[in-house]
Amino acid sequence: MKKYIILIICILGIVPAVFSQNYTNDTFPDGSAIPNWFKDYTKLQLKDLGKQFVLTENGVGKDSTVVQTAKIQAVIDKASAKGGGVIVIPKGVFLSGALFFKPKTVLYVAEGGVLKGSDNIADYPIMPSRMEGQNLDYFPALVNAYGVDNFSISGKGTINGNGKKYWAAFWERRKENPKCTNLEVSRPRLVFVWNSNNVQLQDVRLINSGFWTNHFYKCNNVKMLDLYIFSPHIEFKAPSTDAIDIDICTNFLVKGCYLSVNDDAIALKGGKGPYADQDKNNGPNANIIIEDCNFGFCHSALTNGSESIHNKNVIMRNCKIEGASRLLWLKMRPDTPQRYEYIRVEDIKGSAKTCLAVFAWKQFFDLKGRPDVPLSYGDHITLKNIDLKCDTFYGVENDPNVRLSNFTFENLNIESAKTTIDKSLINGVTFKNVFVNKEAVE
Repeated sequence: MKKYIILIICILGIVPAVFSQNYTNDTFPDGSAIPNWFKDYTKLQLKDLGKQFVLTENGVGKDSTVVQTAKIQAVIDKASAKGGGVIVIPKGVFLSGALFFKPKTVLYVAEGGVLKGSDNIADYPIMPSRMEGQNLDYFPALVNAYGVDNFSISGKGTINGNGKKYWAAFWERRKENPKCTNLEVSRPRLVFVWNSNNVQLQDVRLINSGFWTNHFYKCNNVKMLDLYIFSPHIEFKAPSTDAIDIDICTNFLVKGCYLSVNDDAIALKGGKGPYADQDKNNGPNANIIIEDCNFGFCHSALTNGSESIHNKNVIMRNCKIEGASRLLWLKMRPDTPQRYEYIRVEDIKGSAKTCLAVFAWKQFFDLKGRPDVPLSYGDHITLKNIDLKCDTFYGVENDPNVRLSNFTFENLNIESAKTTIDKSLINGVTFKNVFVNKEAVE
């Protein structure tokens, strides 16, 4: 009976589906060893996080209609002044603008507790930030950690971005100007972590962000475990609410999470523009593993771009896909030099409109005076052990500015409305035990 209950819960998407696949002789796609760090899924315990600073025991009221940014920030500052500790959001709803965590402070949201974002953008003061592949002054997130090593968010509670007002403003602006940029409408993210190492987010619900949900910039050793990440795509459409944006990070694990948002679920970023590879603020992502996750509606489960210059050693495995527009998307910006290499997607079941998508992403195209179009590359890409229903299996565009090489398709069972496969678009493409609509691909 217990097995049937777990199956029903997973199908309904109430909790992340966990597959517990055991990978032996495990390596990254380039053959390098996967560190044991990726295999340690130990959860943080409240009792081990240091002295507890419960909001309601430190001057924060229980009125859910009052914005209490200053009072909550005072608790964080108090904990920092006393050598650090854990800020506890107790049961109840606590409304706030941008909060800034200090070194040796962490966040715990208790079950039944809600940290809710203010829908007044004035509660998010503009400051140095990073958005869409560029460093600029912009609105901070609800939860911010700048240079906070060992930062964590844990607990069974909820961080709610309260984004409805921001979404409405965006769609209204898009009606006025269909070519408006994402940054034209003032919107805060939910979580932003900059230049921080050994970060862990676990168990919490992260919902209704005004803009990107989780954004990590120049971070190393980040674990996201058993999170529920959601923004709506029907009735109220939540624009640009990427679940996880990985922006110049090394060693990043996403495990056991449920992700459903009205944009890309996991997007690898790192810079954009014709000279993006020469900008010290930009850089590569390396050693990324996404496993045992359940994807609901999203524009793509795993996206490279649209602001990215180099991604290497990326694994997505043992995941269920239901409702994604794309499984794997290589966004090739014709105004940016890109290299997406050593990417492996394996042990996937479910449905998506497109299995593999590789085409030019021309939104906000700007060569900034560069006379030539920079070349981009996709190399050593593997799709393996996949059972998928889709409209398009092989969504690869013929682009003279893109060089594709060494793609491997192995052990695939695909149902697809469109079956065209142009092998000439990839230099060195291998099909092994691949069936599309029960017909073998030779």
